Amino acid sequence: MSLAQAFSESEWALLSGPLRLRPAGEHDPRSLPARALLDDAVCEQLLGELGPVIGSPTQAITASLLAKRFSFLSTGACLYAMSVYDKGLTLSLDNSVIEYAHDDGLWTSSMPLLDTTPVGYEPGAREAWRDQIATTLFRDLLQPLWETFNRVTGISRRILWENTAVRVYSLYDKRMEKVEDPAIRQRCEADFDWLLHQADPALFGLTYNPLKHFRRPPVVLEAEGKSIRFRRTCCFYYDASNPVEYCSTCPLLRPRKCR
Repeated sequence: MSLAQAFSESEWALLSGPLRLRPAGEHDPRSLPARALLDDAVCEQLLGELGPVIGSPTQAITASLLAKRFSFLSTGACLYAMSVYDKGLTLSLDNSVIEYAHDDGLWTSSMPLLDTTPVGYEPGAREAWRDQIATTLFRDLLQPLWETFNRVTGISRRILWENTAVRVYSLYDKRMEKVEDPAIRQRCEADFDWLLHQADPALFGLTYNPLKHFRRPPVVLEAEGKSIRFRRTCCFYYDASNPVEYCSTCPLLRPRKCR
């Protein structure tokens, strides 16, 4: 592909529509530069303000739910562009804006980037390009944020990383399943397999690959006629919902005989 090829109108429509990508100039006032959130005082203040808005009883739960939302926004735009459009987005601390807009009981936040210009690669260099795109996203952006959330609130790092993992699973298992072009589908499947089974832990800034670690086999629910991959950890969404609701993959819903 051309190193300078822009997103087409239809590509941008999907990225900016359901995946919520935005130029930074269109950011919501309820936002801050991603790097600013690495400051403990800034992080604590934001979580303190956001908690009552989303109905969260503790800063740790607020951190978990914000991490889950930001994981959806950051991994969605970045990995969909990479696998489906074969175009790279730079999801870095200095290129990303974190929105925390939440209205009428729902997240309304988007994923603003200062530079939305797609990054390409030279012929034969896709694997190195893919590695760089993913490393920037996971190691350079998300890992420092999750470390800060852990340090400020005590929330488990594993909960934060599983919040990220389930968003990646949903993206490849569900959204990319809708892609009709066989060649693109094959590329998506290859990228997902690489992320799950071949990506080095260093790509995440960790000693393990969280996408591989949290990928549990599906549990067949015969009475409901479906199978579900239940989480290992709980994100505590039920603690911030009124009336109480549970995520469909919540481990608290896992049948006892399967635990």
